[in-house]
Amino acid sequence: MEPDLFRFDDRRGFERKRTNFFAWTVAILLLIGLALAAWLGSFYVIGQPERPESYRLLQKLNKIEAPKRFALTAAPAGEFLNPKKLYQRYQAMGPAELTRKDAELTRNFIRNFEQVHGLVTYVVGRFNIMGARELTQDDVFTSGAVALARAVDQPELLMEHVFTTANQHDAKLLQERLVMGMDVNFERSHDLSAVIHVERLPDGRIQVTVVPLLYGSYAVTRGTGTFSLEPPADLNLAAGWPIFKTDNRRTVENRYDGYRSRLAPATSALPIVGLPPAKTAPPPEDALVRVAPALPLDDEPSAVPLRPGRKPVAPKPTEPVAVARAAGTPLKAPRAQPVTASDLQPNDSPALAMASASPEPSVMRALPVTAASPAVALSSTTGATWKTFAPGTAPVGRTLDTAGLRGVASNGLRGERVYLKGQFVVNFADANRAVLRPTSGQSGGLARNLRVIVDYPAGAPLPEPGSTLDRDDAQPYEITEVRRQSDGQLNVFVREIIKP
Repeated sequence: MEPDLFRFDDRRGFERKRTNFFAWTVAILLLIGLALAAWLGSFYVIGQPERPESYRLLQKLNKIEAPKRFALTAAPAGEFLNPKKLYQRYQAMGPAELTRKDAELTRNFIRNFEQVHGLVTYVVGRFNIMGARELTQDDVFTSGAVALARAVDQPELLMEHVFTTANQHDAKLLQERLVMGMDVNFERSHDLSAVIHVERLPDGRIQVTVVPLLYGSYAVTRGTGTFSLEPPADLNLAAGWPIFKTDNRRTVENRYDGYRSRLAPATSALPIVGLPPAKTAPPPEDALVRVAPALPLDDEPSAVPLRPGRKPVAPKPTEPVAVARAAGTPLKAPRAQPVTASDLQPNDSPALAMASASPEPSVMRALPVTAASPAVALSSTTGATWKTFAPGTAPVGRTLDTAGLRGVASNGLRGERVYLKGQFVVNFADANRAVLRPTSGQSGGLARNLRVIVDYPAGAPLPEPGSTLDRDDAQPYEITEVRRQSDGQLNVFVREIIKP
């Protein structure tokens, strides 16, 4: 008999193989762990784009956009803080809270402020540039220039302002214009400089990184041509924050301290008339100013409406038109005729409508704004020019005498306009700067340890050493900075805003 015909009668051949449930369990658990890791990893990468590895991965997957330019009317909602409020906010935070806040600021910038929890922090106030350098491929921003500045009202706050450009030519030109000692004034009306990084230095000071969201155009007051800021096409987050590293920052601060010591010597001894004063840093030749874009005009201006009820009188083609000429004898003019009721007709004559048409308007190209314009974003207070006023016509502000400087020395200017009045004696004057002392008749212990450093506009006459100046409410000085030294000496930096 053929054995294959009855093979199923064999009990061993009919039995099925056993299933390895342990191996299947391990495989399923591994797949679940892999899916869970991918799910958690996606939250980690998408939720923390400020990390260099997350940013690069999102770029490869085309899940992140480059920083974009904002219009003034479409910028993200925010709060405008002066240097003192900025310092108080970040100084009060602990290390862990400050680290979380720093990550949130950078994350909002990378996401183009689309998922902001709260308000964007904008900077307002006056800063003084300590130094600047050109950006390289080893920085977070790879093209442009960056300036390190110190707050005038809060010296414990440092700011590095980033200016990104489209090419290296504009970056080099911009870096040359950001000279040491130049003032950077941020105003709420036309500046939107957002804080994207913050950290606490080892000595307790606060350093912030600021980027202008408008990326506007700039020009130099004593040069030709303009250059515009452009949003960065890419970020090199692996370079790390801040842009001014510790060694570079210390080098800039040492140079800046030497520059300030030459302008305002630390010794309290009065300079002797007749001896050459201490040399000051050369004033910058140019000032960096904002250029507003030219707005297009209408295609055709509307005609001036005529008074209803008057009948237009169109000149006849053959009728000569009289032209007024200067003459030695009076001209004879016809007597005025009364207007009759028949003349009061609606304005239905097409001749006057054709005559009122004007040629197409021409749009002028944008020109650099002068330093006296109120739209200036950056201006120099050393050897530069600024807007001056006639006596009694200065903008509204708070006027103080020498005794009132005690509160300003303790609390700062707080972003308001403050003037100084009083009677002063000129110690010496050189270049565009003069050093004054209050007269002995003014009371108060503060006046005895007070030195007033006055900046004059370019071309303004300087007072004679030894002369006395009387400045009242109609002719005050504008205070720009108040600094107290360790020996009690109070240096008040002001500028002349009254026309001679």
